[in-house]
Amino acid sequence: MGILAVILIALTASLHVGFLVLEMFLWTKPQGRAVFRMTAERAETTRVLAANQGLYNGFLAAGLFWSLIQPAPAFALQLKVFFLVCVIVAAIYGAWSAKPRILLVQGGPAMLALLFVLLAS
Repeated sequence: MGILAVILIALTASLHVGFLVLEMFLWTKPQGRAVFRMTAERAETTRVLAANQGLYNGFLAAGLFWSLIQPAPAFALQLKVFFLVCVIVAAIYGAWSAKPRILLVQGGPAMLALLFVLLAS
């Protein structure tokens, strides 16, 4: 259970690094516009908001990676639970406010990771 939890946390963190790159650096580029199905004009007008959102995704990724290298087991567990719950809450809000698919893409791996973290503890 513990190994699967670590793999799922690393996957969730890696996805959030990917979101950071998309939102901060590729938002107005053809790759970013294709992922989010936006025109060049819409991408440009929302560029600053997307970069801000990307930065927050980076903080989530950093917290999840931190939880994997934290040597104190009790604190590592607290970090894992806290940051996974943050991701899940963000996914729920994103699904409600933007696209339902966000719950699966962003929240799915985090929910599975949280389940395995709790089972392993």
